[in-house]
Amino acid sequence: MTKMLWAALVGLLIASAAIASEKSVYDFSWLDKDKEIYVLQNRKFRKDGRVYVGLNAIKTLSGAFIDQLGGNIRAGYFFKEDWGFEVLYGKYTGSENDTAKGVRDQNTVPFYRKFDTVMGGLVWWSPFYAKINTFNEIFYFDWMFGLGVAQVKTLDNRNKFLPGNPDTLTSEDTTGALWSTALRFHINQAWSMRLDFTGIHYSADRKTSNTAGKSQLFSNYDFGLGLMFAF
Repeated sequence: MTKMLWAALVGLLIASAAIASEKSVYDFSWLDKDKEIYVLQNRKFRKDGRVYVGLNAIKTLSGAFIDQLGGNIRAGYFFKEDWGFEVLYGKYTGSENDTAKGVRDQNTVPFYRKFDTVMGGLVWWSPFYAKINTFNEIFYFDWMFGLGVAQVKTLDNRNKFLPGNPDTLTSEDTTGALWSTALRFHINQAWSMRLDFTGIHYSADRKTSNTAGKSQLFSNYDFGLGLMFAF
């Protein structure tokens, strides 16, 4: 008899799990009547078929001699819940930091290469959807991964290594591989906050006149924080 009861209980649990769908809602009477507890599979905030735009503030994490900040504007579209694409344009500004000044104090010229502008596009894959329950509030977010290409305009001080040390920056345009991972926290159906970590890998001329014309692989890493609006 005991075995039959356990078998019935297990069967009931399996049946309950089988019929639970994204539309399933648990009702807890002890909570505020305006609040609902959704099963984990439910996506309260959908991306499928929605266009979005956004603004990001950027902090560059790479580059030993330059402190660089920037911003970008993004626009994208998710043609499926898990797949979308995005285009972006970014503008940077930066100045020499204390490390560069320390090198100069040793009568040595620090070479640096910094971003001026970036234009790019990437495909987003968003396989993970989750929620956090804290302070009696539920926060929904997507974890996304992107891959694409970028057109990069860089500025470097290679002229400082020439006789006379001309105080002009050399501009160079190049194409690189772009990748990113992002957490998109949903505020409501229209607004969301996004955290991005982005890498760009590109080939550019080496730093001095003696090696001019010989390319070298460079990498740039950015941390971004911004707001997105979905239509």
